[in-house]
Amino acid sequence: MSERLDMEPRALSSDVDVSQKMLPKFFNKKKFNITYAVTTNPNLLEIQNLSRIQCLGKRPWPLINKVRAWMISAETATFMKWGGLGVIASELPDVFNRDYEKNGDKMTVVTPLYVGDTKKKKAVLEGDVYTGAERRSVKLKKIKTIDVPFFGERAALVKYKVCVYIGKLENTSYIFLGNERFFGINPHKNNPPAQDGCYVMNEAGIDEVERFAFFSKAVYALLKAICSGCVKELECPNVLLANDWHSGALSGLTKYFTTAQVDAKIMSEELAGKIKSIPVVHIAHHLGYQGWDYFNTSKLLNSLYENVASTVFKNAKAIKNSNPRASNTLIVHDCYNQASCNFHLADRVVTVSKNYLEEVSKELGFGFDFRDILKIRKDHRNFFGIVNGYEKSLISPNEEKIKAINSYFGEFNFECFDENHPEIKQKNKLEFIRLISKIASDEKYKQKVIPLIDIYKFQEIASVVKHPEKTPVVCATSRLVEQKGYDIAAQAIINLAEKHKQRSEEEAIFILGGAGDENYFQLLTKLKDKVETIDKDIARRIFVFRGFRDEFAYAIQLASDFYMMPCRFEPCGLTQMEAMAKGALPIAMSTGGLVDTIEDGADGFRTEVFFTQKRRVYGNNLTAKRLKNNENAYTETLEKALNIFYSQPEKIEEMKKNAMRKDFSWNVANGSLNKYYQLLKTGHI
Repeated sequence: MSERLDMEPRALSSDVDVSQKMLPKFFNKKKFNITYAVTTNPNLLEIQNLSRIQCLGKRPWPLINKVRAWMISAETATFMKWGGLGVIASELPDVFNRDYEKNGDKMTVVTPLYVGDTKKKKAVLEGDVYTGAERRSVKLKKIKTIDVPFFGERAALVKYKVCVYIGKLENTSYIFLGNERFFGINPHKNNPPAQDGCYVMNEAGIDEVERFAFFSKAVYALLKAICSGCVKELECPNVLLANDWHSGALSGLTKYFTTAQVDAKIMSEELAGKIKSIPVVHIAHHLGYQGWDYFNTSKLLNSLYENVASTVFKNAKAIKNSNPRASNTLIVHDCYNQASCNFHLADRVVTVSKNYLEEVSKELGFGFDFRDILKIRKDHRNFFGIVNGYEKSLISPNEEKIKAINSYFGEFNFECFDENHPEIKQKNKLEFIRLISKIASDEKYKQKVIPLIDIYKFQEIASVVKHPEKTPVVCATSRLVEQKGYDIAAQAIINLAEKHKQRSEEEAIFILGGAGDENYFQLLTKLKDKVETIDKDIARRIFVFRGFRDEFAYAIQLASDFYMMPCRFEPCGLTQMEAMAKGALPIAMSTGGLVDTIEDGADGFRTEVFFTQKRRVYGNNLTAKRLKNNENAYTETLEKALNIFYSQPEKIEEMKKNAMRKDFSWNVANGSLNKYYQLLKTGHI
């Protein structure tokens, strides 16, 4: 039986008058202009000037002899993964501790203790053993129960109980925060179909923005308890890494909330000073996700800042910039924005590649409302680009995993290979053609091996592919979301089908799909139908699916020659690293981290230009005028890659070796781990 993680919430003590000092309900729905009163009050002046001080990098970085960092993350690849931010939250602390703990430096992960079952993700606490959604288990010790004031179902603050657990897995210590109301993942009947894992609207009606605002508040409450001496089992961190928008409210809590409470004589200056002295490093993954909530703006701000919410809001002045929508650090225009606070107030901001740093600080299409603020930070050298690492041993072809795949699929013999023996990949291609043909022709087998994956008009092709080594296999197995550009890939395939007659037995095989939005699966089915009207033999070689099965995705990459990444944006990208490690050459847009990690013509292919909102972001003007848009640019690059495959197979083989030799591991010489270590120690890279 699972332990219940939350007790009955209690109303706030009646000796604190909160009613007059909170923001009115739906205040943001009325027309209003934010003006900041002239004041001589030192606490209010501190709040008003803080954004300017932080964005200009005027606050000195504290002396840190031994790093005691907290990685604060809604996701971890170990226990609850949805995207790349979960990978960094697991791998960076693990390799940091492996390399630096012997010197006394340490990084601990702080994350929610999710419990429940979405039917795709399941997590459970049984006794003292927690098994997360990624099927990893850890033994936990409960050390404390803390109160976290937050709005309940009624428009009033209540004290929610949060259980604090500690555990260790491999090199990393974890702090889990448990409360079933906020971190339960049993879905609500109205949960949107594309939302899953830690992003569900749960049965209590808690959505992702409210969940992670509560998470930030719970982390703050734990910090306060430690700094007050109420939690003896945990050492106070000396730097906080806020992993994307989910913990974006943190610097407002540690800096604004403490100062306002001192002014209201609720907190001592000594305690506030301890909390404020801990620097916050905000890690921005992609700025398209910021944690907005217009309807609950007043509720969330009152939940975070309690009885000083009005004081904080009325003094939360943003650094002067050209964007009138971002004049207050807590909202954008009239909408609560979880990321906004850290972009204005964090001591340092990091994004996950150098090229993405340039994009978000120059282009509105990437930086959105924070472009000008990030440009200021970049100019004052407190905004950095550090490419995400990826442990090579985890993504290279793995003997043990390939044995498991063979056992899972039965009657197939995929083989392990490396950069010294890339020719073995040809055997895997033949096995995959046999596998996909069996799935297409044997319904019982399909239901056995990929029961939860939707497929569309799969057709047997083993009998028509006479020369597998001369037949390119092109795949895309990213999430089915707008970012990944499946519509661009589909148009490029249609363009090539219309332009070229088939190469008979050597026509390319395309396999496209992943977990995600039903609409993008429908788009891919229309791709197959459209190509069928052009050439049925070409369409026969197009396989589209929706859903995810690790064994299936792994087998696809083991066999593929090329990996399609026509992304609209890709802050860093991890799938291109996975593909390259398995000898699948990426065919990518020249955006974000794809520019930093793929060398065009050497270990992959990139478009000559890249556009956002019809503006050229990458490439020269002449090429941009010729190609006009991303669909044309990607079609040209896909065609180029396929032509080289047919005409210069030796070049493709050399490129595959180059791709497999590339090492994105965190701890390579002068790599990303070293940059993070220098940043945490000194505030600079």
